[in-house]
Amino acid sequence: MNFEFDSTVFRWSGREDSSWYFAALPPELSEEIREIPRPTRGFGSVRVRVRVGGSEWTTSIFPDKGLGTYVLPLKRSVRDAEGLADEGPVTVQLVVLDA
Repeated sequence: MNFEFDSTVFRWSGREDSSWYFAALPPELSEEIREIPRPTRGFGSVRVRVRVGGSEWTTSIFPDKGLGTYVLPLKRSVRDAEGLADEGPVTVQLVVLDA
């Protein structure tokens, strides 16, 4: 299953010194992914292939109970390569691999 969405980069607020950055998937897309039959994985994660600009990688998205959506971790190398900044926009192409 292939998806494309726009989001905003945000820093994980679980710890003040956190250097983890994410993009939240839209609620309707998160719900659609929840409905896909797939094997159970740790922390409710879903394996995905992602493209942001010219960067492509394989990772997992994770459910965020506070937001009620899945969140996509954004590695520092990707943020640097694509010029992504905290609270800045990001366009994501995502392929669910666990389907």
